Amino acid sequence: MSNNYFEIIRAGVNTTFQDKGRNNLYHIGIPFSGSMDNRNYLLANKLVGNKLDLPVIEFAYQGPLLKYSGDKINIAITGDVIFEIRKKDNKIEGNCYESYQLENGDEIDILSTNKSVYGYFAVSGEFNLKLQWGSCSINTKANIGSNEGKKLDEGQKINISKLNLNQEKKKINYFNSKVENIRVIKGTNFNYFSEEGIKNFFEKEFTVSKLSDRMGMRLEGPKIENIVSPNIKSEGLLKGVIQVPPDGNPIIMLSDHGTIGGYPKIGVVVSADYDRLVQISSGSKIKFKEIELSDAVTLFKLYEMETQNLISQI
Repeated sequence: MSNNYFEIIRAGVNTTFQDKGRNNLYHIGIPFSGSMDNRNYLLANKLVGNKLDLPVIEFAYQGPLLKYSGDKINIAITGDVIFEIRKKDNKIEGNCYESYQLENGDEIDILSTNKSVYGYFAVSGEFNLKLQWGSCSINTKANIGSNEGKKLDEGQKINISKLNLNQEKKKINYFNSKVENIRVIKGTNFNYFSEEGIKNFFEKEFTVSKLSDRMGMRLEGPKIENIVSPNIKSEGLLKGVIQVPPDGNPIIMLSDHGTIGGYPKIGVVVSADYDRLVQISSGSKIKFKEIELSDAVTLFKLYEMETQNLISQI
């Protein structure tokens, strides 16, 4: 039993362990999973001096309230998150992208995300977790991953098996930029949709449904008319694919998506926009913009360079 641990006083909304996810298991119906917002995941680990692929705690909308027991440890939160640290003598209003030291008996209360969805909590050490297929990432739809594939719950203890002794204070100035248009490339069934349906898709606004989760983002708005068939033979799916079911309301496949699907695909969200896409909260508006594949490749290279540059600044 570890002498360093967190006790969950309040679990929050959809609080799970996530890392980079699991590769090459589509053939048995297992998606990548992993952190929804990859950049914020990486920055969280870097801020506490960890290897970049270590698991962190991901939460949605409201995070957990945790009480710490053990030796001094550094923590950091990334995203657009409101949180506070409660010590015996005082209360600290926390800033994202800045590391803080916790001591025995301190509490951290992750109150809410701010007009976004996901936040990340990292500690200077390694959570004591079991891997499944090389990853601890939790997929609650399939009960896959650490913690028996389930969300974290009130009263649980999160043991830390190994502390990182380098607990230097770290900070970075970073702003989570909002996105006006989500850029997409044409899907494999683009010609299934009418001219009016395609015009609606690229020119009209959609609203993010409350039914969205880590598996998919459901949209509500102008119907996307299908002129061929509302169903196809099931084909492989990827993160970011936009399917249009018979009701004409698009669904964007997210990190825990099913690996096959039988709805026509009108487009695919470019990888460079995925982190910002998943942070669009329910009730918000969303618009799409078509770009070419070559432009999507260039944008992803720029996104990777910018991410690495941010990491190098910490």
